Amino acid sequence: MPSTLDCRACDRRAFLRAAGAGAAALGTAAALASCGNSETTEAAGKRKQGRGDTTTLTWWDYFTLENFQPGMRALIDDIEAGVPDVRIRRRTFPFADLERQITLGAVSGDLPDIAIVDNVSMNSLGGSDLLADLTERVEEWGQADQYYEGPWAGCQVDGKTLGIPTNSNCLALYYNTEILRSANVKPPTTWDELAAAAQRLTSGRRFGLAMSAIRTEEGVFQFLPFLWQTGGDLDTFATDGETALAFLDDLVAKGSLSEQCVGWTQQDVNTRFIDGRAAMQINGPWQIPTLEKATDLEWSVVALPRDKESATCLGGENWVVMANSEKQDKAWEVLEYTQRRSVLVPYLESFGNLPSRKDLADAGTWASEPAKRLFLDQLSLARPRTYGPGYPDISRAVADAEQAVLTDSAAPSAAARTAAGKIDEALERR
Repeated sequence: MPSTLDCRACDRRAFLRAAGAGAAALGTAAALASCGNSETTEAAGKRKQGRGDTTTLTWWDYFTLENFQPGMRALIDDIEAGVPDVRIRRRTFPFADLERQITLGAVSGDLPDIAIVDNVSMNSLGGSDLLADLTERVEEWGQADQYYEGPWAGCQVDGKTLGIPTNSNCLALYYNTEILRSANVKPPTTWDELAAAAQRLTSGRRFGLAMSAIRTEEGVFQFLPFLWQTGGDLDTFATDGETALAFLDDLVAKGSLSEQCVGWTQQDVNTRFIDGRAAMQINGPWQIPTLEKATDLEWSVVALPRDKESATCLGGENWVVMANSEKQDKAWEVLEYTQRRSVLVPYLESFGNLPSRKDLADAGTWASEPAKRLFLDQLSLARPRTYGPGYPDISRAVADAEQAVLTDSAAPSAAARTAAGKIDEALERR
């Protein structure tokens, strides 16, 4: 086998070839995405660039929805007021485009200084030499032990710290308290209880359970806890994946989970829960603001029911610095500043997010609101999707297996075996 250095060089060359191919294939579409789906902050348009020793940092993220803008503007204003001689030039992309644009930047040289990326993107970006190694800065900073294990582990690639968690989330089970009370059903804590409750709560147009099984990372995000709850992982998918797939298949077969879940996003799932078309749903804390506006809905939340062990999937975002940036010192100042309690807590509250830092557990609304506290407590067992550069292929294999089973195109055993072959091949690239 080649040395570690040789492997890194091979991975780098392969990455650049893939990026170049992607750039050629995308052509004009990529250019349009780069221009048409970007923006700068309102404040940025009023700034005077090139003043004295002021450093302007280019910042990319995918928070394009209007409800995110007040919190993001407040954060940037706070940074520019608190970090000496820094200005932020922000640019946004749709969620699905940000990682692609960073990948294309490996060829074009059009890269930001800093970015906020989905934590699962660390699988592909982490092995590309695009992200700056923050290990020495973090060691000098001395605050790594203040983060929950899962979020921090998601920033570690090949023994290096390549990012800083900015916020976290995970999945839990929401339930309609009125419906469960009327049916004399207790919130389930195990798979057997979940299956029994879902069947008993199914009535007319209402399903007992709703979840997303869409053929994207959204669906995989919701499936992986079932795999982990068996006591297995991706490297045992042929057996443990079959168990998880069979459990969900049985829910669909009994009518407790709609077969239409193969096309539902997590937002679709939440809508059905609010409308009374689902008595329970698997979803994350980002749905709480919407649920709180449904004044005629009584709801609560519990940990995901377990099989052999408890598990949930870690979501959230990480700060990263680009390796080619000539402003890494100032970029690190910004990252460090964003992690201060006085800065981070208001930002997280404005987004409805949870902290990745243990020392903020009692600092925000999540300390007093029971539903948010439940999600926060689950972060201690939330697992990151850190499976290396082959993870996109793994995700597709898992999504294809779930789709095949829930649409009756394949039996759980056959779908799991097919997926396992692709997964094992992808895992070897770690």
